[in-house]
Amino acid sequence: MGLVPECFITEIVARDLKEGKYPRLLTRFPPEPNGYLHIGHARSIVLNFGLALDFGGECNLRYDDTNPETEKEEYARAIEEDVRWLGFTPSRVLYASDYFETMYACALVLIQEGKAYVDDLSEEEMSALRAQGKPSPYRERSVEENLELFERMRRGEFPTGSRVLRAKIDPAHPNFKLRDPVLYRIVHAPHYHAGDQWVIYPMYDYAHPLEDFIEGVTHSLCTLEFENNRAVYDWVIENLKGKCGLPEAPRPYQYEFARLDLSHTVLSKRKLIRLVEGGYVSGWDDPRLPTLRALRRRGVRPEAILEFVRRTGISRNEALIEMDLFEEVVRDDLNPIAPRVLGVLEPLKILLTNYHGEEWIEAPYWPRDIPKEGTRPLPFSPELYIERTDFALNPPKGWKRFAPGQRVRLRHAYVIELEDVVEEGGEVKLLKARIVPGTLGANPEDGVKPKGVIHWVSARHALPVEFRLYNRLFLTKDPEEGGDFLKNLNPEALVVKRGYVEPSLAQDPKDTRYQLERLGYFWQDPVDSRPGALVLNRIVPLKEGYKA
Repeated sequence: MGLVPECFITEIVARDLKEGKYPRLLTRFPPEPNGYLHIGHARSIVLNFGLALDFGGECNLRYDDTNPETEKEEYARAIEEDVRWLGFTPSRVLYASDYFETMYACALVLIQEGKAYVDDLSEEEMSALRAQGKPSPYRERSVEENLELFERMRRGEFPTGSRVLRAKIDPAHPNFKLRDPVLYRIVHAPHYHAGDQWVIYPMYDYAHPLEDFIEGVTHSLCTLEFENNRAVYDWVIENLKGKCGLPEAPRPYQYEFARLDLSHTVLSKRKLIRLVEGGYVSGWDDPRLPTLRALRRRGVRPEAILEFVRRTGISRNEALIEMDLFEEVVRDDLNPIAPRVLGVLEPLKILLTNYHGEEWIEAPYWPRDIPKEGTRPLPFSPELYIERTDFALNPPKGWKRFAPGQRVRLRHAYVIELEDVVEEGGEVKLLKARIVPGTLGANPEDGVKPKGVIHWVSARHALPVEFRLYNRLFLTKDPEEGGDFLKNLNPEALVVKRGYVEPSLAQDPKDTRYQLERLGYFWQDPVDSRPGALVLNRIVPLKEGYKA
């Protein structure tokens, strides 16, 4: 199976290559460097780079950098880093801004052929006339006047927003996008890559097809919101092919696919900016966010993201994908590679009254259903920590954890039974218990079996840990429910606990992913964790209903 699941786009590519429409496949991933990539971009990345790998072609990473006011070098570098983290190597890293001179020459050709004109209308006036299907009063300017004005626009003689260059197509066209779309606007702002060379900048609908045509892209893959833009894409190419240094053929064609939408989060750049700049999260790499750098910091592996894209498929049908599916894919990815270890989030101390000294139990890292070998020495001593939620003074019916008169087994160790409860201010502070002799790896000889199995750590050997428990960012499947997405933020999207883990973790590589038994999958936070001050991020909880 290839990287890209079989779909209508793989059928188109296979047909075009078989028929010799193109000598070789060339795709591109064309993000605008005005923010950080998120999980929604992963579908486009996998589609474009995956097709190139599956069909023996190439894929460029191209920055669609035609807006100097919002784009930054910081974002460009982060985008390339994220693409490479996902496992893809661009054939070339390119910038739309490197083509500005060619785009300008193409605009001159359109003006000379009477297919573009300079318009002095304000944005509001232009929008009103377009809505009515009426022409601009400047539409019939002469070629000579348009050339002069456009050249003066380039020289910076007019203020920002005072004039635009528009295509001369049809002011009343049924496709609103073809109602004399804007090709260039004036922006007096430095460009992060092109510097101060330009004060006129091409619009997306004009620049994008030219970028593809210049590079030799064969299949230009966009999300469905650009479906109506395809008419402008085709108009630009058909009116400029064979001119201003562009080939006559072959030409690229645009195809649209459904974007990836995920429940319980937001992928809108505007909303993500509000979350970051409003202080609702700690930054663009906050593990509560759906950005790729946030998922990376949380501990999600790139393999899981690739599999998520494959499992959700490529289609033309918009659909909201449940967060449950994403979490399931992450668990499936981590399950065979995450050694099982013990940790306690909310520690409650147990004193074993009939146990003295200490011993080291050889405990397996892997359950029986994972064909891997490996053990670690697990220290056992008279003072242990168990999970506070694993004890109940007055247990409900069906309780299968520790309680008065109810035995439990300590994972990999002995069966214990309660002797006394030490309370202070109405809170349980200490449990006194005894081990049932002869129960290390065996059932009690008296035939009274334990009700369940609980996890624990040796108090004198345990490593202190700050646990960061990440949950869904929003309480509702649709964050917009009720009108204001900020009102649906989950106050428990991050819960911090201070507990302990077994000492074996101190010897492991920092990027080791673990399953803390009965608690979830964790790894060390790559920013804040350090020896002696461990910080573990919960990557994903265990599946609901999980039993030890």
